Amino acid sequence: MSAVEKPTTPAPARARRRIADEYGRRVRGWELVLRYVLLLAVLALTAGPFLWQLSTSLKGPTEDIFTSPPKFLPSHPTLHNYARVSETIPVWDYVLNSLKVAVGNVVTNCVGSALAGYALARLRYRGRRAATLVFILAMLVPAEGIIIAQFTTMRELGLNNTLVAVVLPGSVGALNVLLMRNAFLNVPYEIEEAAYVDGANVWQRFWRVALPSVRGTLAVVAIFAFMFSWDDFLWPLIVLSDPSKYTLTIGLNYLHGTFANDERLVAAGTIIAVAPLIVLFACLQRYFFRGVGEGAVKG
Repeated sequence: MSAVEKPTTPAPARARRRIADEYGRRVRGWELVLRYVLLLAVLALTAGPFLWQLSTSLKGPTEDIFTSPPKFLPSHPTLHNYARVSETIPVWDYVLNSLKVAVGNVVTNCVGSALAGYALARLRYRGRRAATLVFILAMLVPAEGIIIAQFTTMRELGLNNTLVAVVLPGSVGALNVLLMRNAFLNVPYEIEEAAYVDGANVWQRFWRVALPSVRGTLAVVAIFAFMFSWDDFLWPLIVLSDPSKYTLTIGLNYLHGTFANDERLVAAGTIIAVAPLIVLFACLQRYFFRGVGEGAVKG
């Protein structure tokens, strides 16, 4: 008998590769392309100006910075512009003054906001809701509307033309207090009740139980306080009159005024002002993005 050949079955078609999001839902190709296009557009709008300033600060005097199309990579990178900034103005003295103000604001905001937020979230007393409403209303008042009152207060206290006067008005921010209040509200009551049963008083419950559970929000408060004080220009300009006490934002104004045509010098000063913010965020970013599970019970 002749062998009967079995019909060969075609190999199964290769399954298309499925693209899904974090929830397992299928993402179409055009949707994925649109997402990346939007992300690249946002990246260009946010990081583009910084990269342009960085590129300009590294270009030499013979290199054209207004070429079309723009040229981001310098042909002959140099750090001479940064040296010129320190020769033109006492930039490192200004950096030290700004650092003192920023550190003072971070310490006062972290301590004051944590204490006030814990009191609003955990302690039981008459008028707690009214106190919370006061902090909410304080956020609605523009800084320009109270700046004269702040200046008068500093003058009556004899603190004009001092770095202490720069720190005091922003020592405890209303937004930071509300952030800490919401963070403490997310901490389960059972944890503190267990500590109370074990004999812990209010300070022990705050320091050993509640505060370690909101380290992420505390890092957010620290970053916001540092950024606000480091970038502040109007209030230090009003309250300070001695050039030796100027902060960095006021000192860099000399570069824009006297040397407005030298874009390389201005760009180098801008990078010096932005660098500490980048370093701070890089150090605290893992706490900054903790977010969702901050008040969860661990262990």
